[in-house]
Amino acid sequence: MRRLRKFQHVVLFLFIVGGVFAQGGAPATLTRTMPVVTPVYPDFTTAAELSVHAVVHVKTKVPVMQQQNPFSNDPFFEYFFGPQQQFPQHREQPMREAAGSGVIITPDGYIVTNNHVIDRSAEIEVTLNDKRTFKAKLIGADPNTDIALLKVEAEKLPSIAFGSSDSLKIGEWVLAVGNPFNLTSTVTAGIVSAKARNINIISSNMKIESFIQTDAAVNPGNSGGALVNTRGELVGINTAIASQTGSYAGYAFAVPVSIVQKVVADIRQYGVVQRAVLGIEISDITDKLAKDINLKTMQGAYVGKIGEQSAAKKAGVKEGDVIINVNGVLVRSVAELQEQIGKYSPGDKITVDVLRGDNVVKLNVELKNRQGNTGVVSSHSSTEVLGAKFKEIDAKQKDKLQLDYGVEVESITKGKFAEQGIKPGFIVLKINNQPIKGVEDIQTTFEAVVNNGSQEKALFIVGFYPNGKTTYFAINIGE
Repeated sequence: MRRLRKFQHVVLFLFIVGGVFAQGGAPATLTRTMPVVTPVYPDFTTAAELSVHAVVHVKTKVPVMQQQNPFSNDPFFEYFFGPQQQFPQHREQPMREAAGSGVIITPDGYIVTNNHVIDRSAEIEVTLNDKRTFKAKLIGADPNTDIALLKVEAEKLPSIAFGSSDSLKIGEWVLAVGNPFNLTSTVTAGIVSAKARNINIISSNMKIESFIQTDAAVNPGNSGGALVNTRGELVGINTAIASQTGSYAGYAFAVPVSIVQKVVADIRQYGVVQRAVLGIEISDITDKLAKDINLKTMQGAYVGKIGEQSAAKKAGVKEGDVIINVNGVLVRSVAELQEQIGKYSPGDKITVDVLRGDNVVKLNVELKNRQGNTGVVSSHSSTEVLGAKFKEIDAKQKDKLQLDYGVEVESITKGKFAEQGIKPGFIVLKINNQPIKGVEDIQTTFEAVVNNGSQEKALFIVGFYPNGKTTYFAINIGE
């Protein structure tokens, strides 16, 4: 048997060699046929077709603030230089034009854009991809997330479906659709470069910055446009770029659709965002912080101070805890925590995992609003419209300032106070001749003006800065 097997091997070898020296002994070339592999490239045509018709061009007209002559009606100045020219009050106010993008989210004409696209605008015009033009009404805006909701009177408009920004992965292909440099209906492609980016471009106290970063080309005019996945689903609203020139430099940022959906739903239902808060001061974990207090992790949001009447306090959160999970979603930074909490409303019940020493503790939290309760915040909120946060004046400060009553402006965001130049530290004494003895008096007076049925809705404010004289402001809060 062994000899037979050896013989078979020899025959097989000779058979192969014989094939090599076929055709008159000339050596033949052995070739191996390799399968042809066709490169597979991503196909964006379906996503582009589904989204480009739902993205609109938003044009606005913003009143230009004219500088007044500081010496107008100054008798001393007029004595030397003569009376100053007085301009008629009825002349037309100059306007500045601006443009951006928006996304149709319902067939009956609701459109999402950025707050900074329509901020302070007197007129808003929307042009569809088919060149139809409509006047748009501002339904509501949220400076904290830079999202605004518009409405045009139309039916059967092309709209875009919401996708999931939570399931979006780094490296995944996305398209940016908008109107950069007034080039309508422009589509660019890129990948998700990062998630939960905080780039500190929103100035409000309650800001939520957890941007999707992408390298899809985005330029001025893209703001408010769509960021879509390869299925043509909306995953973000393009908002900002990081650039030293003002033009695309490889870094673009979009508000995640998880935040957009919450903001839009609240504005439609309540007129204002129902923002849930934990009532804690949080910070990202740095290497220095971890070493200083012997933390066992670099992931999560570190809990500093906790409000006495806060949702976190009631749930059992403690100073020094590290929040690592919200309702089953991992939290690795402050931005991610803000994004997750930002999806919920006051009164919602969630689970929060905290790292406490070496142990993970699961806590049940009932979220509250900024007023410390679970009630619905009115769309006629003085804090939202005036853009100011107020605080009570303590007895010691009243004695020092010789006051019987008054409320101090603690901080200022975008709103009527900022437009009038009112700054933190201003003491509000009276509004519409009503003494302001507590923070609740401001809201009460504000609501009385809003609901008075008159077209003239104004607040006449009397107050002062501690180092200055009594000052008067007239603020129009009408539509």
